Amino acid sequence: MAMRLIHSLVVTCPVTVKLGAPARVVSSARRSRVGEWRGVSSGARPLVFAKAKQRGESVGEEEDRARIEDHHQQLADDDEEEEEEPFVRFEERDFAGTASVPVYVMLPLGVIDMKSEVVEPEELLDQLRTLKSVNVDGVMVDCWWGIVESHTPQVYNWSGYKKLFHMIRQLGLKIQVVMSFHECGGNVGDDVHIQLPQWVREIGQTNPDIYFTDRAGLRNSECLTWGIDKQRVLRGRTALEVYFDYMRSFRVEFDEFFEDKIITEIEVGLGPCGELRYPSYPAQHGWKYPGIGEFQCYDKYLMKSLKEAAEVRGHSFWGRGPDNTESYNSTPHGTGFFRDGGDYDSYYGRFFLNWYSRVLIDHGDRVLSMANLAFEGNCIAAKLSGIHWWYKTASHAAELTAGFYNSSNRDGYGPIAAMLKKHDAALNFTCVELRTLAQHEDFPEALADPEGLVWQVLNAAWDANIPVASENALPCYDREGYNKILENAKPLNDPDGRHLSCFTYLRLNRTLLESQNFIEFERFVKRMHGEAVSDLGLLPRVKETKLE
Repeated sequence: MAMRLIHSLVVTCPVTVKLGAPARVVSSARRSRVGEWRGVSSGARPLVFAKAKQRGESVGEEEDRARIEDHHQQLADDDEEEEEEPFVRFEERDFAGTASVPVYVMLPLGVIDMKSEVVEPEELLDQLRTLKSVNVDGVMVDCWWGIVESHTPQVYNWSGYKKLFHMIRQLGLKIQVVMSFHECGGNVGDDVHIQLPQWVREIGQTNPDIYFTDRAGLRNSECLTWGIDKQRVLRGRTALEVYFDYMRSFRVEFDEFFEDKIITEIEVGLGPCGELRYPSYPAQHGWKYPGIGEFQCYDKYLMKSLKEAAEVRGHSFWGRGPDNTESYNSTPHGTGFFRDGGDYDSYYGRFFLNWYSRVLIDHGDRVLSMANLAFEGNCIAAKLSGIHWWYKTASHAAELTAGFYNSSNRDGYGPIAAMLKKHDAALNFTCVELRTLAQHEDFPEALADPEGLVWQVLNAAWDANIPVASENALPCYDREGYNKILENAKPLNDPDGRHLSCFTYLRLNRTLLESQNFIEFERFVKRMHGEAVSDLGLLPRVKETKLE
């Protein structure tokens, strides 16, 4: 079950708290958003309002006035005590003595430019020293296919990454490496644009079916369709061979970092954003949260696979995609396919979803086989997207379009965990900082449940006996978010003592390094490492501000 902080204080109205110099907490009627302090869930000290009342007996006007004045004096005395106390107090779990969970920090997406050079190396070195000063274990680095093999097939330029890795090693930090076979740009948090290799895009101009395609024929160039995993359409090579050659080149080029145990894990990109999922909710095609997304199987290679599967099943007319799923920003109940009792649970619907999800699992299976060949004896991992919206509906529509066949009567993550177990691969999962209540406050129509999803996925992986790592889905600088991560990292009273194998923070930037933000981050790192903190259950007060 998901765990929540238990607060002993009663809050009469929401408060917004931002870390800063000690001062009073001021109430606000504004509804908070994810990533901000919330009075109810953070346990911030409440303002108590009262008025003098007669308690069943008749009292005179003078006595009544005296009682009210006494009460006002008491409130004034309380205010003076508040101003002397620089903290608000709230109950907070003590993680001292718990298992140490390594903490890594993602480097900026554009830390290496298109010329394969380190961007602003002096500033980066100072930032890395700052991370090292609070005992961060290491960093995560995206090795972009679009930079390294940009112009010519099998001609790799690792020069910028070599310089970067030497900088990191000199500071005594470890490295998680991502084999990034996807495009950067157009998704949440993307601040640079790194396309697929130029020679691949040239192929795509004459053969656009190398990309995922939706029902309207819109192509998505974020990554290559899994339909060409075994098709020799990339200058005589299959997509699998291209991925293997790239990974093998990296393994040879960075041998010293493997030998010295500086590289601790290779996360293998398996789809858009490096995640094992279909690009079902692309902003470039107009998707907005919490739209259900669309199926992405209409390139000629995947459609051929679907038709063959339908013929084997004995129903060749099933060799098509569903035609009643509406559009990217539809709701489940606004479609014939995803609504309660809809076609997703018909004979055809179950056939299609089984095929669609099986293509996803088979792709992961094939690429991870190549990864184990390339990185023999080293830890590999795969990343799964935390698609938590519409989780409280029967169909789980947003998960279905992304390839996770996780409707209410079916476990969609157990088969993925079993595939990862086959390759001794770790599972990296997102959205561990999100709270279901906060999602309901901000987007009640989305019927989201990130806590339920995280618990389901983590247990599916632990049941398969594979390591589970995680990262935050959105920027996180506040104690509430950190506490939620800690709760998921080290479940309370777990009889088997299960915990995350590591946590990767998204991401290094100047905002993280701001004074109060970094103090909170250092505190979080200590607790992830199982160290004691001196301010347990104490939250700095804020300056008094009034909102219009």
